[in-house]
Amino acid sequence: MSIFVPNKVYLRGILLHYFIQKKSAAEAHRILVQTYGDTALSDTTCRDWFRRFKNNDFELEDIERSGLLKLFNSYHERLRFTVDFKEPNSGRYLNYYSNLLVHKRGIIIGQLDRILFLSHPKFQGKNISDLVHTLLMNGYPLEFIFSTIKNRIKTLENRTNLDKNSECNNNESDSNSNLYSINKEKVF
Repeated sequence: MSIFVPNKVYLRGILLHYFIQKKSAAEAHRILVQTYGDTALSDTTCRDWFRRFKNNDFELEDIERSGLLKLFNSYHERLRFTVDFKEPNSGRYLNYYSNLLVHKRGIIIGQLDRILFLSHPKFQGKNISDLVHTLLMNGYPLEFIFSTIKNRIKTLENRTNLDKNSECNNNESDSNSNLYSINKEKVF
């Protein structure tokens, strides 16, 4: 006796049936899990397909994707043509009142670096304004946010080469040499 294992298209057809029957995605998922166990689609997948059906997209087959996008994205890690944005982004970071100052500053610097290094310059202003708004919603004082952003931008302006942290001398093979070089005249 053979055991029937449903494929993706078959399960999507069942989802379409439940959509037409006015069931919710959660109800359809629960029924699929009861019926098919481990081979059932995940709750997130069911919700995604119900969203497609609501947008009048009833195609159950996978759409062939062009390899051109993968080719463009493979040129350099900073040159990405797709932006992965997590839909249920909570906008929650470390609460200002429950963590050390160094951690709070690290959150701002980390998010600012993402904006400056990964987004196109024409979107950076909006992204920084969104960051400031999100940090304000997490209890960060406006003066602290702006002073940290200002200091980070000054630090980045003083760096001559953003891809390297130090200039290495290829002729030097001393194992005790420093990993990072600091221009002490600028610091002190």
